[in-house]
Amino acid sequence: MHKLLFGLFLIIGFSGLKAQNSNNLKANTMTHFKSGKNSVTFKSFGVELVGDLYLPEGFDENKKYKAIVGASPFPQVKDQIPATYGPEMAKRGFIYLGFDYLGMGESPALPGEFKQSRYMFRLIENTWDAVSYLGTLPFVEEIHGLGVCQGGSIIASAAITDHRIKKIATVSGMMAADGFQWLGREITDPQIAAANASMQKMYETGEPDYVAPFGLNDEQSREEFVEAAAYPEMAGESYDYYGRDGFRGPKAVKNFTNLHIGDQGMQSLFSLAEAYADKIVQPTLVVYGANASTALCSTEFIDKLTNEHEVLAVDKFSHVDFYYKPEAVKVSADAVAEFFNK
Repeated sequence: MHKLLFGLFLIIGFSGLKAQNSNNLKANTMTHFKSGKNSVTFKSFGVELVGDLYLPEGFDENKKYKAIVGASPFPQVKDQIPATYGPEMAKRGFIYLGFDYLGMGESPALPGEFKQSRYMFRLIENTWDAVSYLGTLPFVEEIHGLGVCQGGSIIASAAITDHRIKKIATVSGMMAADGFQWLGREITDPQIAAANASMQKMYETGEPDYVAPFGLNDEQSREEFVEAAAYPEMAGESYDYYGRDGFRGPKAVKNFTNLHIGDQGMQSLFSLAEAYADKIVQPTLVVYGANASTALCSTEFIDKLTNEHEVLAVDKFSHVDFYYKPEAVKVSADAVAEFFNK
């Protein structure tokens, strides 16, 4: 009898705890939102990630909307690509969540770790948690994923086993990155050796080891960077966005730096989306510059897809044009909106 009563007590107590937790969750999501940009936080790896939730004009909490979780290029923060695509997708009637990944921008690193440590496996889990957060909002009826550059790989990788994401779209995506990154042992072996040495150094010293992954630091002029680059054309357009004097460089975006933890290459060389492309079941849209140097990262991914998918290849736009140039962003945002609304 005592065991029976104890069991009933546990069941009732557990039910009450679940109800309390449910009520707490509802209370946490009862923040009053407004049209435009709203600052939000959500938990991932036990810490609060900082995000911006963009809501359509005339937003009504009693209505239902399609929501988009955004994924940004390496090594971006939410004030770059998400600050461009967030308002554009909200203008087209969507909710859009852009956020700083663990250790980036306004989001903290884990205790005992360092800022600017953006690791692929964690990016995927951060994205899953962003989807979970959107799932708590009573006005969200459906969730899609939109990734730009490395964000394309993040979204595609996250969607493989997260079917809460109903459709995905990539813009200038780096999904099939093997052909772009693994360029022979004479190139990749030194990259891996440098990342290994950085990891060992940080373990032994307990101090961060910051490097400029693409050779671009926060102080260089455009002339300095382009002159030293192996690919001057792409270097020039990259500088125009990321450089000291660039559109979204460290002067324009105060919580952004081109410097990054030096061991990141140990994870960025993995191309999960490419390896599992045939496992993606969600309808997929791939937008890219047909003449961009990164085009093969989209085309080789497309070749491996077995799902329902659409492709928009545009001759006149480069990889970086889709980051911020109004004409290119309009083309991609219109295509994504049309695809998600089908």
